[in-house]
Amino acid sequence: METVKLSPKYQVVVPKPIRDALALKPGQYLEMIIVDGRIEMVPVPPIAEARGFLRGIDTAVPRDDDRI
Repeated sequence: METVKLSPKYQVVVPKPIRDALALKPGQYLEMIIVDGRIEMVPVPPIAEARGFLRGIDTAVPRDDDRI
């Protein structure tokens, strides 16, 4: 567990062991969620990681006549 201090500008620094463990990069987005009175920070993966995740999906679905 790491403890951080909230700055006068309401900023926090993510400690290096946590940055390293989660492979966080400068400029990466984190979602902040309130859960049971605490803050959870969830890394948002880069959109490039989503490339190809639908590979092999069946696209032969019935479509309306007015759709291509």
